[in-house]
Amino acid sequence: MTIPLRNTIFDKIKEANSLTDVELNKSLTKDGLNLSEGRFNKVLLDLEILGLIKVAWFTKDERRIEVIVIEKEEDPIAKQNKEVMEKDYEASFPGLDK
Repeated sequence: MTIPLRNTIFDKIKEANSLTDVELNKSLTKDGLNLSEGRFNKVLLDLEILGLIKVAWFTKDERRIEVIVIEKEEDPIAKQNKEVMEKDYEASFPGLDK
């Protein structure tokens, strides 16, 4: 079973966290993946649409590719509910005082 091209490219980007399209293309070529410019751009566009990477022009001929890191905020009410449920659970065992 082969790994899809999109996953391979995303893994390369995630490894570096931030790189240019020229560096990425050289890295892929080094690993034996020779892609046409159109196919390369299509995969980058797919990854950007999926919200996994961000592509921005770095110079006239180079693009900067970065991994998008999403920090998940914890809902304060959900956190409070979870704490209350844990305390209620612990209190449901009589005779186990700490």
